Amino acid sequence: QVQLVESGGGLVQAGGSLRLSCAASRLTFSSYVMSWFRQAPGKEREFVAAITWSDLNTYYTDSVKGRFTISRDNAKNRVYLQMNRLKPEDTAVYYCAAGRLMSRTTRDYDYWGQGTQVTVSS
Repeated sequence: QVQLVESGGGLVQAGGSLRLSCAASRLTFSSYVMSWFRQAPGKEREFVAAITWSDLNTYYTDSVKGRFTISRDNAKNRVYLQMNRLKPEDTAVYYCAAGRLMSRTTRDYDYWGQGTQVTVSS
């Protein structure tokens, strides 16, 4: 069974940084687009960033451009999200997801992790 396991969340002050990691197992990792989504309390899950498997193109939601960086290591079956200059509005549970095509829509993803909490204090 495919597993995606996120780590690296925590509590940080505004302006600080965190690095999230997602480890994939039992997945042909290099064949999937890997993405990060987040869900704040009372809100829908939203797209944050994605990275393709072949040409390593990256995509971001506007609110994180210039602050977050997504990367992947196909040899280690891992995807990362470096988050800098964090803001209180970045507070959410962050989810790793794997899909066959680049998409900003949750329904287009085949596999999901359990999520990791990121809390940014003001």
